[in-house]
Amino acid sequence: MAQSFDLVAALPAYTASEHTRRAYLRWIDRYLVDQAEFPPLAGEARRSRLMKLAVPMLRRVVLPETIRAWLDGLMQQGSSRQSLDQARAALVALAELLARAGYMKAARYEEIRAIPVPAVAHVAGGGRLLQGEEMKRLINAARDMAALPPAMARNQVVVLLLCTLVLRREEVSALQWGDVTLVKNRPTLRVDGALLEIPRPLLAALDRWRALVTAGDGPPPAGSPLVRRIWKGGRIARRGLSPDGIWLIIHDAARYAGLEQVSPEDLRRSVVLSLRDAGTPIEALHSLLRHRTLIVTRRFLAKLPPAPAAEPPDEPL
Repeated sequence: MAQSFDLVAALPAYTASEHTRRAYLRWIDRYLVDQAEFPPLAGEARRSRLMKLAVPMLRRVVLPETIRAWLDGLMQQGSSRQSLDQARAALVALAELLARAGYMKAARYEEIRAIPVPAVAHVAGGGRLLQGEEMKRLINAARDMAALPPAMARNQVVVLLLCTLVLRREEVSALQWGDVTLVKNRPTLRVDGALLEIPRPLLAALDRWRALVTAGDGPPPAGSPLVRRIWKGGRIARRGLSPDGIWLIIHDAARYAGLEQVSPEDLRRSVVLSLRDAGTPIEALHSLLRHRTLIVTRRFLAKLPPAPAAEPPDEPL
């Protein structure tokens, strides 16, 4: 009988972050769907598959040249630098765990660890920063462009997660219903170990979306995707919405609102720019952005347009 490898059991020894483990499992499974011709799965079915991976198959597909070509393909498909960083990190984690278990030679692991992230080309027309009224138009457009109530509710949740909590699209895609919780009687969202208080508009949108997801049959399972795909007839799927699906919602909403091309990354920068110009302290922005260090937040802010100069006080008459 061929040896099998339990990736789900092995990952906690590599990273203590539950959010990171979920993201790595998602990327590794996507890699195996692309390279080992696995059928696409989600939820518990995907998790069960990753608990019994055939070692001969892993040795055949977890190769430096294959990983490099796969990352290049993601870049050509328009994946963000954040996505590429996470995808590469997931495959490096898999290689290291295989090497620890004695299923991969150390030299091959070192080759995989040395693979760089492909450079993301600048997209013409990208880097759009929205003003307050433009942001409101896009938020309304995400709802109004949908033809059926489930898509309206889902789109509203997506755009408010991006615009009120400045989440990355990969983080939105990875959210589960169990990440919505109460902390000191306040509705809170757990994102990669951080606890973010849920603003009232987002909480109302989540309540409307939850009612449609469950159809009155009790709360959704804690481990099920929060943001989901919707079929053409309006039926809500069990599978979660991919980061590319979230990008498409924002892209289509921008067009519906009569704006130029807008990406989820543009929304994150636009919200932070607005908060900075309103006088929000850098410590608060650092907490909201959830960067590893304050230095990273300073670099993020340095890439934004400079704050407008304060008007001089009026001369006394």
